[in-house]
Amino acid sequence: MRAVRFDSVAGKLELAEVPIPELERDEVLVKVAACGICGSDVARMDGFVQSRMPIYTPGHEASGVVAAVGDDVRSWTPGDRVVVAAGRECRNCPECREGRGSDICSDLRLMAVHYDGAWAEYLVTSATALVSVPDAMPLEHAAVLSGAVSTPYGAIDTARLRPAEAVGVWGVGGLGTHLVQLARICGATPIIALDRRPEARERALDRGADVALDPANKRVASYIAEITRGRGLDVAFDFVGRESTLEQARAVLGERGRLVLVKRAPEGSLVEHFSEGEDGRTIIGHTGYRVRHLKALVELTERGRLDVSSSVSAILPLARVVEGLAKVREYEGNPLRVLLRP
Repeated sequence: MRAVRFDSVAGKLELAEVPIPELERDEVLVKVAACGICGSDVARMDGFVQSRMPIYTPGHEASGVVAAVGDDVRSWTPGDRVVVAAGRECRNCPECREGRGSDICSDLRLMAVHYDGAWAEYLVTSATALVSVPDAMPLEHAAVLSGAVSTPYGAIDTARLRPAEAVGVWGVGGLGTHLVQLARICGATPIIALDRRPEARERALDRGADVALDPANKRVASYIAEITRGRGLDVAFDFVGRESTLEQARAVLGERGRLVLVKRAPEGSLVEHFSEGEDGRTIIGHTGYRVRHLKALVELTERGRLDVSSSVSAILPLARVVEGLAKVREYEGNPLRVLLRP
């Protein structure tokens, strides 16, 4: 099969012919339909994040069709349309030894980090890392759900967001913009988007934010107090990760407010830390998502609650991966996904 291979030592990327992966008894072979180019893929290729494997196939936001199943797999058959979770169970933690599956595993193995990813014609993963995709849903849309939408949805779950709660979103790039959409579906109000870029603020308003502010404005705190009628934010999501945004978000939390710091998951952890102050306000570190989040997003999309049709900007063949990477580097904060298609 054809696969994009990255040599992390030499910094070399190439399209190569490699063997189709062999299956273990509990695994599934998926013929890839589409896979996104994520900012974390770019970070590894540019050397900002250390790769665990010297040579590997990148890509972890994939959808496709089941091509073959291992001898012990009963939940999938060839021809099933699926979206692939970025993490699979480690098989070694106490939860895995008890047979509780990837939704409980405490040490997930991540695609393109611990094993080969999906910039290829085929990929292999565990049977528990797949979610069924209905026939009416384009597989390209399903690929967007895996990562670009599921990570912010996981953050909403971590925050235990409830209807009518006031939400602030710092950084409305790819993840933040989708969180705005999801927060509106969850009934949050008001939803306040904060980003220095005018085009990002405009996009957030188009996707469901009630108000969009420039965080550099010195009156942000007073604006948020006015918009929330003095109660402050119930939940603040920080996708920027700077000390300045953390302090600004924490300062406008209301009573028992929660601040969720959303970060990439380089090693498989999902929630890194949880701390509660004397004032009842909570800071939570969140990374990644679970298979259950991906299942919920497929249903929301199938039932017409969530629309990701405008989240795909380009679909390119594997051979044009360098062009796709250039598009992502050009504007990392763009919520539109560049997909590769074998």
